[in-house]
Amino acid sequence: MKPVERRLIRELPSLRRHMTYSTVLALLGPCLVVAQAVLLATVIADGFTGRGARIAPLAALGAVMASRALLTWVRGLLAQRAAADAKRVLRDRVTRLLRHTGPLRLASRRHGETVTLLTRGLDALDPYVVGYLPTMTATAVVPLTVVAWLAWTDWTSALIIVVTLPLIPVFGALVGLHTARRTARQWQLLARLGGHFLDVVAGLPTLRAFGREQHQARVMGEMAEAHRRATMRTLRVAFLSSFVLETVATLSVALVAVPVGLRLLDGELDLRAALTVLFLAPEAYLPLRAAGAAFHDSAEGIAVAERVFAVLDEEEPRASAASAVSVVRAGRARTPDVRTAHLRLDGVTVHYPGRTAPALRHVSLSVRPGEHVALVGPSGAGKSTLLSLLLGFVDPIAGRVTVGGTDLAELTPDAWRAHVAWVPQRPHLFAATVADNIRLGRPDASDAEVRDAARVASADLFIEELPEAYDTVLGEHGTGISAGQRQRIALARAFLKDAPVLLLDEPTAHLDPESEAAVTRATVDLMRGRTSVLVAHRTSLLPYADRVITVRAGRFEVPQLASAEGLVTS
Repeated sequence: MKPVERRLIRELPSLRRHMTYSTVLALLGPCLVVAQAVLLATVIADGFTGRGARIAPLAALGAVMASRALLTWVRGLLAQRAAADAKRVLRDRVTRLLRHTGPLRLASRRHGETVTLLTRGLDALDPYVVGYLPTMTATAVVPLTVVAWLAWTDWTSALIIVVTLPLIPVFGALVGLHTARRTARQWQLLARLGGHFLDVVAGLPTLRAFGREQHQARVMGEMAEAHRRATMRTLRVAFLSSFVLETVATLSVALVAVPVGLRLLDGELDLRAALTVLFLAPEAYLPLRAAGAAFHDSAEGIAVAERVFAVLDEEEPRASAASAVSVVRAGRARTPDVRTAHLRLDGVTVHYPGRTAPALRHVSLSVRPGEHVALVGPSGAGKSTLLSLLLGFVDPIAGRVTVGGTDLAELTPDAWRAHVAWVPQRPHLFAATVADNIRLGRPDASDAEVRDAARVASADLFIEELPEAYDTVLGEHGTGISAGQRQRIALARAFLKDAPVLLLDEPTAHLDPESEAAVTRATVDLMRGRTSVLVAHRTSLLPYADRVITVRAGRFEVPQLASAEGLVTS
């Protein structure tokens, strides 16, 4: 058993229970196999010897066959439940981990590969749980039981089976070494294909604008062809393995059957014993043959499980450490009154992995309750990183962020973010109704409160013009409305949340003058009475800031009063 298989069984209670049930059922199975063979041989032998069919053996044979059918049904039912539970647990672990992973780290992943892993990928565990695990338990019990019974019935046939039986796992292992490598390669190509396809679909308008859609169509075709070739190579190995195992099993059964037939003709063996041997010999090889076939069916599931555990091993230590620190510290820290609390950055340094220079270098800042602070500077200077720091999306490697004197790390993220409203530069709108997108700010808000929030955000007029007003279902990423309209829906979210701290990341970027004016008016109303930190490249919001701070190369320049348009440096 591979390490990943042992880990699956160790970390998933449903699989441990499944192995227990399978072992119990596997102990019952051989008894029924032997009983069926003996009863069937008795019925046939009685018919040939002229005794006639007796009711008792026929009834017992029917009962045994019904019991085997019931046993197979129960085993399949339990296996299906175990597979569904195993997939649910792994999906929950990965999605819970992604939920606690910072957005910036999530953005570094290819979302298409993650989606493929959680959907099509984990579904590949079904053959492993439903087919392979029960078969493996049967291989440990059925051949031993059959050989033991045959040793008592006809020891020469039992000896032939003992000699030939190891040939099946030996040949299966030789072919299986190639199967594992080819299946892992096949899964990698499928994950890459799924991720690239999602990227292409998301960027199709850009590709068409630059006339590159045909090129990407060719790339997709090449990737699909590579996956097809890998799949066919894997199938060829699987078919070769099946041919080898079936051939070895057939020849082994023939080695048993031919001597039994000759001894029967010579009178050395009675008909009932000969039939029992002939019925039981294939049953001895059957679990090993089935295990070989199930191995190939489950190989993709094993490759997927390795990838899932790789993701968990990569992210869980960070999440566990952060969670442990948060739990330990949160036990002695209460969320202060944010409306009257100062926000402070004390010598904060933020350094992203893989980058040579820090995003922020020994930055210190104090924001008074109700103060409006604007951050300006060239792109990449660290302005958005500062907002991510205040949101708790990134952690400083030096220094600390405090709220009313309490270290932000001592507060649970959910408790802190409940007091913060965030309006990003490109707000994400879900494929849901307009009302549901606004209600993201406060899920329990009434329809009247949603409409009031849209009105103060200057979003009510265009919403009312939509086909179904607030019940209009938007497309992916807000398809169907303009950038300015998306920004006003994001502001309506913030109005509805009514949080005392407001973080704005270039809310007027990429807007036409009319939309910019509308968003500016709504933003100014939103900032009133709230502690606000805004990132601005345009000057429309700067006159409403109490302070304007220029950020360059991760450092703050001397704060200035917000009175001149020349403060914007990009």
